[in-house]
Amino acid sequence: MTKTRTLRLILAFLLFSTHSFAQKLKKADKAAIANLQAHISFLADDKLEGRRAGTNGEKLAREYISTQFQQAGLQPKGDNSSWFQAFEINDGKQINSNTFFFINNHELKLNDEFFPLAGSPNTSLEEAVSIALPEQGVPWFFDLKEILEEQKDNPHFDLMQAIRTKAAKVADKGANALIIYNSSAIADGLKFDGKDRAETARIPVIYIANKVKQTHLKDESATYDIKIKVAIGDKKRTGHNVAGYIDNGATTTVVLGAHYDHLGYGEDNNSMLRTGEKLIHNGADDNASGTAALIELGKLLKVSKNKSNNYLLIAFSGEELGLNGSKYFTEHPTVDLQQVSYMINMDMVGRLNDSSKTVTVGGYGTSPFWGEALGKLTTKKQPLTLKFDSSGTGPSDHTSFYRKDLPVLFFFTGLHNDYHRPSDDADKINYTGEWQIIKLIEEIIQAAGPKGKLAFTKTREVQTSTSTRFSVTMGIMPDYTFSGSGVRVDGVSDNRPAKKAGIKTGDVIVQLGDFSTTSMEGYMQALSKFKKGDKARVKYKRGEETLETEVEF
Repeated sequence: MTKTRTLRLILAFLLFSTHSFAQKLKKADKAAIANLQAHISFLADDKLEGRRAGTNGEKLAREYISTQFQQAGLQPKGDNSSWFQAFEINDGKQINSNTFFFINNHELKLNDEFFPLAGSPNTSLEEAVSIALPEQGVPWFFDLKEILEEQKDNPHFDLMQAIRTKAAKVADKGANALIIYNSSAIADGLKFDGKDRAETARIPVIYIANKVKQTHLKDESATYDIKIKVAIGDKKRTGHNVAGYIDNGATTTVVLGAHYDHLGYGEDNNSMLRTGEKLIHNGADDNASGTAALIELGKLLKVSKNKSNNYLLIAFSGEELGLNGSKYFTEHPTVDLQQVSYMINMDMVGRLNDSSKTVTVGGYGTSPFWGEALGKLTTKKQPLTLKFDSSGTGPSDHTSFYRKDLPVLFFFTGLHNDYHRPSDDADKINYTGEWQIIKLIEEIIQAAGPKGKLAFTKTREVQTSTSTRFSVTMGIMPDYTFSGSGVRVDGVSDNRPAKKAGIKTGDVIVQLGDFSTTSMEGYMQALSKFKKGDKARVKYKRGEETLETEVEF
């Protein structure tokens, strides 16, 4: 959609809205709504290419946000008196360009004709080999055909685990590499998986295309000169939080946050679009809307006469990857967290339904004060309908602060058909509705002002989202920033399977039933294999010790 048409539709919405709130708009309200429109139109423009964390689009977005903070009179509160706080994003592993595979001086094409599996160690070897004569000190070959045909009707079959087991066995027998191929008609689906955090194998496992086997290794009794180099390295990128500060000289600080990153072109496999097309995900509601709200809320608080708190405004990056930015901030805060009274998070606040006018307010149970303040708001005549969720956790950045025993509130207007799709564009935002939500949040902040540091209460915990469908849960909060092999437990919910089985915060789950859980997605894939009432053995690490227990879903 062109930018001109987008602006035309937005202006039409603003001009012809017939709601009572719109009819009562003051000049300042209209100016703020126009600002929201400008912020979201910029952040959700195609030129930012979806604001994927660590990209140039993220850079353009963070520079825009910091400029807005500066113009509003905020002080920089990032690293080294700057607006930004940099953090490293572990993007898994990558095959370095100096990886090669030669057969009789013929070089195979990386990724097309061969690739090493992600758990392979870095090594070089040069050997004369015969497929028919597996000997010590040379690569061995393995055709996946037989095992694929044997297991074709087994829904629990884990091909990668079978390959790892095979590699360990041939290493025991003296092989210095395992070269695999698939001569069957059954697709194996193997590819280099940079997100696979399996422990490094003793020998490299290299996949070659069947066409290579048939063309260059056709005679299994012949001897071939093979030269191989495997070079796998860490793949990293850098995200940036944007932090602005309002110093009122108070003893307590309120944190206000919203993530500004989105999905880019869906490279991280978190898009709901399943067509395989490379399309920009502009994320107008998710979460340009929350970022715009943060900017405008900062302007209101800067000129407020209520000076009971200082205010730290943070636009987080890396949220879409698993709360990376907010988790990093809470581990490396630029203010004293002991002096933080509470945190308010705004994520997807741009799609207020004009009929129901419902806003979900999460974190209701994290402080006794929220019941007092929000209870008064529900009995007071106001344009919004509040739906409460007591939990202090969920799939957004307030979770990171709840983990530090801080009261939180989370504002959200609900999921919609454009969620995590390229169609989440600026012309679909309810700008007047978003301004109503901002005014509500300002009212809550003002009510909390004289209360000092709010008391904290633990609540039930909910699972964060994933692309995999599953009907059971362990009841853990995974640490999405963990870069080791397995799934590190960041929190355990009471009265859930993990808690009952004795699993604790800090444990690293490495196997669930027959499935290795070397990565977060692998863990979710394993969960999808179970249903309520099933039992499963869980293997996990606690420090240097490997333990096992049984969970019942």
